[in-house]
Amino acid sequence: MKKKIETANAPAAIGPYSQAIEANGLLFISGQLPLTVGGEFPSNDVSEQTRQSLENLKAILAEAGCTIENVCKTTVFLADMGDFAAMNAVYGEYFSAPFPARAAFQAARLPRDAKVEIEAIAVVGGDKA
Repeated sequence: MKKKIETANAPAAIGPYSQAIEANGLLFISGQLPLTVGGEFPSNDVSEQTRQSLENLKAILAEAGCTIENVCKTTVFLADMGDFAAMNAVYGEYFSAPFPARAAFQAARLPRDAKVEIEAIAVVGGDKA
């Protein structure tokens, strides 16, 4: 059985998908663009966009009763791999050891021409990553 997780503290889904789905003790968070709740980018800077994407992830995690510590896997999509170091510096401010498993890819183009999008899988409940 799956449960939809939705919060007004992160941008609403803009298509036929959910912000997150909880199933079998796992939380699957859809890719989070660096949009504010008002639907705007905080800036054109990849560091600020990374921060906004991670803040959106945190809001969804909180709605599910989780924290960033529950995250066990992330996928980062970048419009330009040249931005990896800047993204990674901000990412490192949010996660601590043991760090989640992660994959990072350059995408030909992200929605709304974002510089970054981040999705995550987290454990729900007492056990954390």
